[in-house]
Amino acid sequence: MPLPLSRVTRSAPLWLSSLLLAGLILPGSATAADCKNRGQLAEIYCDADGDLVADTPTNSADQIDPDTLVFAYTPVEDPAIYADIWKPFIKHLSDVTGKDVRFFAVQSNSAEIEAMRSNRIHIAGYSTGPTPFAVNLGGAVPFAIMGSDDGSFGYKLQLYTRKDSGIDTMEDLKGKRVAHTSPTSNSGNQAPRALFPKEGIVPGDDYEVVYSGSHDQSMLGVVAGDYDAAPVASEVVDRMAQRDLFDPEEVKIIYESKSFPTTSYTYSHSLKPELAEKIKEAFFSFNMKGTALGEEFKGVTKFVPITYKDDWEIIRDIQQANGVTYTKENLK
Repeated sequence: MPLPLSRVTRSAPLWLSSLLLAGLILPGSATAADCKNRGQLAEIYCDADGDLVADTPTNSADQIDPDTLVFAYTPVEDPAIYADIWKPFIKHLSDVTGKDVRFFAVQSNSAEIEAMRSNRIHIAGYSTGPTPFAVNLGGAVPFAIMGSDDGSFGYKLQLYTRKDSGIDTMEDLKGKRVAHTSPTSNSGNQAPRALFPKEGIVPGDDYEVVYSGSHDQSMLGVVAGDYDAAPVASEVVDRMAQRDLFDPEEVKIIYESKSFPTTSYTYSHSLKPELAEKIKEAFFSFNMKGTALGEEFKGVTKFVPITYKDDWEIIRDIQQANGVTYTKENLK
């Protein structure tokens, strides 16, 4: 069972815990006010070393070391399935850190980011597009991604339609109803808006954009004929096919991009450095082979190290091309 939010924050006076849970005050806020460099980070954070992520609070009293660590995975259609899939890793994380670890199912990207911002979750997986929002608004520090034995990782934007749709080229999308997932999604919205114009198609102008809410819903909507086409993440479609959620013979791909990074795994910048190091150790020492996690995410065998500054540069470029700014309003 997910840990009740009232027990997530570290030991503190009742009035202080209430404010933390409400996201009204945050550890490190006072020191951030004196920050000389923060880039695009929210004002409560600082980036003195220029790595584009929030620095650990300089005052050790503002660093947190909770008795219970709360781990959240990016919003999915059926959170209960993923709670079971993550169990072996949760146990490993608990063994390495010496902490009780709980899985917390989040309902939206904005809720997940706000929960990390207010220290209700401490470790989280964020999908590709929302990761920059998590970094800049929630103080998330990306450090790992799922990869293969040789350290490679990534997924592609794939544009699907039914085989009997009569859509064979990008040009055929004109006047159609196309499902995008959500405004912050990379492959489900941001990348199509940045890349499709180079193919002669402008989303929103040449075709109607309808937000489905998730990659799963976009794909199922295409299969059902609710949408004429949909740009989705290849890794999500692969997992859906593995679970027999649709018949691959009924659909076809009419566009495929180069590879993007997948879900980033992050910890809160507020954590004590020693605890953050233990969390990284747990990720990088976990072997997915033979686990439910390895079965769910085919083609990956371990977590590999990444940096937000280098590995999310292409995503930031796409979002910049779309005029994205990292605000709560744009996240919604």
